[in-house]
Amino acid sequence: PMRRILLIRPDHLGDLLFLTPALRHLRTLLPDAHLTLMVGPWGEEIVRHNPHLNEVLVCEFPGFTRRPKPSTAQPYRLLRRQARRLREHRFDAAVILRFDHWWGAWLSAAAGIPRRYGYAIPEVTPFLTDPLPYNPRRHEVEQNWRLVHFAWSRGTLPVVEWWSEPDIIGPLEYAIPPEAQQWAQAWLARHLPGGEPPVILHPGAGAAVKLWREEAWAELGRALATRYGVPLLLTGSPAEADLCRRIAAQITPSPGVAAGQTTLPQLAALLACARLVIGPDTGPLKLAAAVGAPTLQLYGPVDAVKFGPWGDPARHVAVSAGLACSPCNHLDFAPREVEVHFCVRGISVEAILGHAARLLAETKPRR
Repeated sequence: PMRRILLIRPDHLGDLLFLTPALRHLRTLLPDAHLTLMVGPWGEEIVRHNPHLNEVLVCEFPGFTRRPKPSTAQPYRLLRRQARRLREHRFDAAVILRFDHWWGAWLSAAAGIPRRYGYAIPEVTPFLTDPLPYNPRRHEVEQNWRLVHFAWSRGTLPVVEWWSEPDIIGPLEYAIPPEAQQWAQAWLARHLPGGEPPVILHPGAGAAVKLWREEAWAELGRALATRYGVPLLLTGSPAEADLCRRIAAQITPSPGVAAGQTTLPQLAALLACARLVIGPDTGPLKLAAAVGAPTLQLYGPVDAVKFGPWGDPARHVAVSAGLACSPCNHLDFAPREVEVHFCVRGISVEAILGHAARLLAETKPRR
């Protein structure tokens, strides 16, 4: 029996939230198992309060730190140290949840974990005991769910394409700590004292090619304020605070700006209060969906079939410019190239307003 299971997912906010339905499913299948999730230090806050986990381990996964690699030997030295550490836990099985994560698969093999589940990708398969064929045209939420189900069956499921329906898999999850909820209520009372839930604009993204035009955000904000009379709030990271302030300065009445002022749980608590959240394909939009807010997400280079909104399509909408070259899944364009890539920049304000009007009509303000 699998009593102690290690799950490995090295990614950042959005991908870790895509994992949460699979964690819930595995806990349902194995209610008494000890479930440990290994994440990067950038992911610890995301999963710390997940009710389906017994333990969270942290590892500075090579290739995911968003910093230059110290040396060519560093990933292998780290692997040796982490393998020694994992041996002490005496895991019965490991599940490598990122389809191409050969380093994590090698780590689980080096740690002597007897059963190792992952996807049948050439660079990963040599380290697995039970590889599962990978379907590149399915959503990442489904991939995660399917793999943990395969691991629970100990690799005995027939190797055919089978998928559960999204309503069976269920929603994304993020548990908001009570202190973050209290902080958000106090912040909103100070900065948006009317008591009406805001529409949140989250204009920033981790890759420049995912960004919409600043003037488009300002035009959208003005239209939402004048046509629908909704209070507006802009959110973002400290690095996105200037962007949010520039956009806010072009909107009347002046929106609230919380960019750079929140921890991750506090941001989640603000998003949970929103009547609608609008932003590009980025982790905080997945966080908004995980805490129950309707979302309108701008997609361009990234494949929405695999990484798009998860949940009720009537409440979570992906919008793109519909270019023939999308999705290319290419994010690292040089700064001089970004402005000529219209996969996000080419989305019209009226297209976003049309979707926003429907979503606002279906969400009555809470007073």
